[in-house]
Amino acid sequence: MALSPMDVTQLAAVDTARAARVLSEVRSARLSGRPAPVPPRPVIEQSWRRMLRSGVDPDHDFRTGLLSREELERRRARSPLRTVLPVLRQGLLSVADVAHHIMVVADEEGRVLWREGSAPVLRKADGLGFQLGADWREEIVGTNGVGTPAVTRRPVQVFASEHFVRSHTTWTCAGAPLTDPRDGRLIGVVDVSGPLETMHPATLAWVESVARLAEARLRELHTRSLERLRAVGAPVLARVGGQAAVVDRDGWTAAVTGMPYTPRVALPASPSAGPVRLPALGPCTLEPLAGGWLVRAAGEEPAVAGEARIVVDLRRPRRWSVEVTGGAGSWSRELSPRHAELLYLLAVHRTGRSAAGLAADLFGDPARTVTVRAEMSRVRRYLGAHLQHRPYRFHEEAEVRLLLPDDPRDLLPHSAAPAVTRRRTPPS
Repeated sequence: MALSPMDVTQLAAVDTARAARVLSEVRSARLSGRPAPVPPRPVIEQSWRRMLRSGVDPDHDFRTGLLSREELERRRARSPLRTVLPVLRQGLLSVADVAHHIMVVADEEGRVLWREGSAPVLRKADGLGFQLGADWREEIVGTNGVGTPAVTRRPVQVFASEHFVRSHTTWTCAGAPLTDPRDGRLIGVVDVSGPLETMHPATLAWVESVARLAEARLRELHTRSLERLRAVGAPVLARVGGQAAVVDRDGWTAAVTGMPYTPRVALPASPSAGPVRLPALGPCTLEPLAGGWLVRAAGEEPAVAGEARIVVDLRRPRRWSVEVTGGAGSWSRELSPRHAELLYLLAVHRTGRSAAGLAADLFGDPARTVTVRAEMSRVRRYLGAHLQHRPYRFHEEAEVRLLLPDDPRDLLPHSAAPAVTRRRTPPS
C-alpha cells in the first residue's frame, strides 16, 4: 500500500519499526538522487535541500564547541525564557519523564540552555551531542527539532530518518518556536526529544500548545511590568511640563503627557541619561526611572526623513533587521517575519505598492487589505516619517539598501508569500 507523507508519521503511532524503515528508504533515495518510495513531507524536503546547498555532511556528525559554564549562565540570565521555565516544566516535564522523553529549551541562536527529563534519555542525548551549551542550529547539525523550527518559524516534528545526519536517525524531536509576543521576535525553541520508539504524532500538538501558553505568560508579565512602571511614572509626568513619556528599558510606553500615545519609542541600542535624538520625537532628554526611562521632548522638529539611509538586512536566516541612519542619529530594529516581508516588498518596489498590491504580494488575495493596513500601521510606529502612503513606500529622498542572501532560495525561508516564493524559485 502506498503511503503519503502524513500516513508515514501517523504510522509511527502503531508501527514504529515500519515507519522507521519507510523513512530510512526515503532518506536514502533522496540523498542518492533516486526516486523515493514516499515523498518526504514538504517541511522536511525543504530542510534537506537547505542542508545540501549549505554543505552539511549527512554521513558525519559535526559538532561545534560547547558554551563555557560562564557563557551558559550569562545567556540564561538574559534570556526572556527563564521567566517561563515554570510553564514549560509544568506542561511538559511530568509526561516527558514518564514517556522517556527529555525537554530541551534553546535560545534564538540554537544553543541549548536548559535540558531536563528522563535520566537514561539524557545519557543517550549526550552521545548525540545534545548537551547543555551545544549548538543545534540547522546549518550546523542538519534537520532537527530545534534548528528547523527556528528557521521555518513554525512547530516541526522530525521523526527518525527525517533527520538529515545519519547519527541522529535513531532519535525523534518535536519542537516549537517561542516568540516575543510584543513584536514577533524569535527568542528560542522548546523541544521534546527521545528515542524513536517513544514518540507519537500527537507530541507535536502537545509541545505547540505548551509553547503558546508560555508566550501568553510572557505577554501577561509584560503587561504587569508596564502597570508597575505606570504607577512609578504617573507622579513624575504630573510634574513635567510639555511633551514627555515614561517607557520601559526596551522603549515600550507605560504613560504619556502632552503627546499622542505610541506603543513603543525606538531607544538607542545602549541608552544612557542625557540628550539624545529619537527617530519619532527628535531631540529629547532621557532621565532614568526605576524600571525604565523618562523621555522629555526638547521641542525641536525631528530630522528630515529624506536625509535617512535605510538598510533592510535579510541575509541571516532568523535575524532580519532594519537600520536607519540620519539626522536623528542611528538605530536598528530586529524585524518580525511579517515586517521582514513587508519591508522587502517596499524595498523592491521603490515607487510604492497599494494596500491591494501588498495583499496580493503577501497572500495572493488583493482583498485582504485590512490585514495589510494593520501591519503597515505597526511598521509606521518605528519607521514613522521614513514611510509614506497612498501608495505605501519609503520616503522618495531616502537612500534604501536591501541586503539579500547569496542564494535566492534562502530568502525568508519561513515565508509563503507569493512574491517571496517567486523570488526564491530559480528560473528554469
